[in-house]
Amino acid sequence: MTTPGKFSVALVQMRMGPDPEANFASAIRHIREAARRGAQVVCLPELFRTQYFCQREDLHLFDLAESIPGPSTEKLAAVAREAGVAIVASLFERRAPGLYHNTAVTLNADGEIAGVYRKMHIPDDPLYYEKYYFTPGDLGFQAVDTSAGRIGTLVCWDQWFPEGARLTALQGAEVLFYPTAIGWHPAEKDEFGQAQYEAWQTIQRAHAIANGVYVAGVNRVGHEHGDILGNRAEGPGLEFWGGSFLADPFGRIVAKASHNAEEILIGEIDRTLIEETRRNWPFLRDRRIDAYAPITQRFLDAKPSHRE
Repeated sequence: MTTPGKFSVALVQMRMGPDPEANFASAIRHIREAARRGAQVVCLPELFRTQYFCQREDLHLFDLAESIPGPSTEKLAAVAREAGVAIVASLFERRAPGLYHNTAVTLNADGEIAGVYRKMHIPDDPLYYEKYYFTPGDLGFQAVDTSAGRIGTLVCWDQWFPEGARLTALQGAEVLFYPTAIGWHPAEKDEFGQAQYEAWQTIQRAHAIANGVYVAGVNRVGHEHGDILGNRAEGPGLEFWGGSFLADPFGRIVAKASHNAEEILIGEIDRTLIEETRRNWPFLRDRRIDAYAPITQRFLDAKPSHRE
């Protein structure tokens, strides 16, 4: 039951196999189950249709991309209408020949597209060769109204940048969703794995605190080699660490998933708590917007000090 001033969200932590259509069918089952459990907004992980293919550079993998609107948004729109939920879905967008984006689409409960966000920050690390596939987003940061509430969506690598969270929150987002595909390099897990996960969670909890909003990190789970219908990357692959979570405006963990299983997390967004937290921690009030112009520069080179 919907409570005035509150709405429920679902974070779908999925395991992806080599068949894109099977993954899509699994996502639809998860959406329907989340709706049955009372969710009003459901967020899927980053690029949920396939295993994480950016572990290698392969020209043929551009064939996975699709237009927006397109086949996936049409199917998801039907599910949104049937289940009566808003859906956040991350897709590989084909915008034009040779021009592709990592794009998150928000569909409202009536099936209409409420917003399209193109991932702004694109990584290029071992086994995360996203710059080969994706053009940086050009639609800016945005918050959109859904039938449940006002939400903002960013994508994975965007998580590490406070500017994106701030600009989205300033547009009235009550919750920031981060559909994600992040995991451990198997050779690094023993030494760095715990610290890497904690850093990932900490930076997003900090966004929640600094902006007085809810933050949802929605990850995939499972060991992947980027297997797409039998075509896979060489090497040890990536172990996606799951650990999806929802943090409240005080940075507290409202719900958290395991590191090794599919799960649907249901959490409540309480507008009263947003208001209360911001009254006690009025960071938006005390921002020195007159002093932040240098933030648009790449780096502030040291200047000679002037001493008498």
